[in-house]
Amino acid sequence: MSNTLFRTKRVEQSILDTEEPEHALKKSLSALDLTVFGVGVIIGTGIFVLTGKVAKENAGPGVSLAFVAAGVACALAALCYAEFASTVPVAGSAYTFSYASLGELPAWIIGWDLVLEFALGTAVVAVGWSGYVRSLMDNAGWHMPESLSGRDGAKGFGFDILAAALVLVLTAILVIGVKLSARITTLVVAIKVTVVLIVIIAGAFFIEGKNYSPFIPPAQNVEAGSGIKSPLIQIMFGWAPTNFGVMGIFTAASVVFFAFIGFDVVATAAEETKNPQRDMPRGILGSLVICTTLYVLVSIVVTGMQKYTELSIDAPLADAFKATGHPWYAGVISFGAAVGLTTVCMILLLGQTRVFFAMSRDGLLPRFFSRVHPKFRTPHRPTILLGVIIAILAGFTTLSELAELVNIGTLFAFIVVAVGVVVLRRTRPDLPRAFRTPWVPWVPILSVLATLWLMLNLPAETWLRFAVWMVIGIVVYFLYGRTHSRLARSPETVPGGPQNPGGGTAG
Repeated sequence: MSNTLFRTKRVEQSILDTEEPEHALKKSLSALDLTVFGVGVIIGTGIFVLTGKVAKENAGPGVSLAFVAAGVACALAALCYAEFASTVPVAGSAYTFSYASLGELPAWIIGWDLVLEFALGTAVVAVGWSGYVRSLMDNAGWHMPESLSGRDGAKGFGFDILAAALVLVLTAILVIGVKLSARITTLVVAIKVTVVLIVIIAGAFFIEGKNYSPFIPPAQNVEAGSGIKSPLIQIMFGWAPTNFGVMGIFTAASVVFFAFIGFDVVATAAEETKNPQRDMPRGILGSLVICTTLYVLVSIVVTGMQKYTELSIDAPLADAFKATGHPWYAGVISFGAAVGLTTVCMILLLGQTRVFFAMSRDGLLPRFFSRVHPKFRTPHRPTILLGVIIAILAGFTTLSELAELVNIGTLFAFIVVAVGVVVLRRTRPDLPRAFRTPWVPWVPILSVLATLWLMLNLPAETWLRFAVWMVIGIVVYFLYGRTHSRLARSPETVPGGPQNPGGGTAG
């Protein structure tokens, strides 16, 4: 049985599958489109919220160094993603990569993980978007009925109609075509980046040097109920993380890391890219560099405008401008956040549907969902199904506790991709690689270690929920996926993996 569980799908076969007329996606994206997608999904509430939280609780003005540390951890993973996406330009991202290198069961596990990650991420972002829009409406004197504004504050029945409506509209856009999605994303990202640049440029005039002293406040132990909860670190190493000091920077990095989540979604669009070998690395790495630079600049400005001990946790950027006597900028920031979350929601939904589509095309999910629309050449069936489900989730619940599952799911995918790069280098050295991760295996090893460190900073409850979801996924695989897999009915694999045309086994 172990041979069937770890049977791998040849890269050549994965690429051939993309050429089947009924299952082929339209190639229309450029490097610019991919970079815009990356910036669009990475810049969200993180840059508007997390800066104040980690500055006040963990790192002081040194929060800018925390963003640098988190950016480096993401860069290690991004280098691994760039090699895979250019070598295996097929929809599915980490799922497809692991199928080619680690085997079917690991691929199913990561695919199952990504479906949950993107679904919850989309729902949570939609709810956050709804909150910003209601706030802007309240400022204009328009008030939503409590029963249609979500559960918070509603008596009895409560449905967040704005969040649900956003998901349904974005679903329709994704069905019509990914190029239309790219054009809308480009417009929205331009607005969002403009708002961020306004914060940086305008805020620079209100910086006071005394607010940076001390740049890294003295270390102190985390008090009960404050800072980041890391019970796993305490159990394994016998110490609690610190607020401030050099270790406070790393503790803060594990928090602000989640502001970077999303660059991996770019890899799910590999199959719809005109020249994936050239453009995927540019899109993945380019978007990460842009966002890291903006994050560092924003954190430097906001901690210079207002003393870190006085920063707001809920809306640090907006409140910092209010504290300097410029409330107008606060409204601009709120508008930018509301507009920006639209693209985050859209790209997360796009990523989820592509993973679902790839799993369906491989037979691990019903093949019914792998047929593309005859006119638009998009995976309309999974897009509609998942869009409706997520709209219902976003309408009826805030998903606040489940949101952390998005984080652990992404980190788990990072580890799988890093390990997969090393394995595929060993099992398929003959594959043409337009982009090669430098210093293999050391960069992938560092990526795994950095990712594990960040995972250990998550609450134990998150690990438990994640384990439950994984167990459910394994049950579904053995009841359906293992026997319906295309590889289960195909002679292209033998024990140990499919045969390499040049001899030996392919991984």
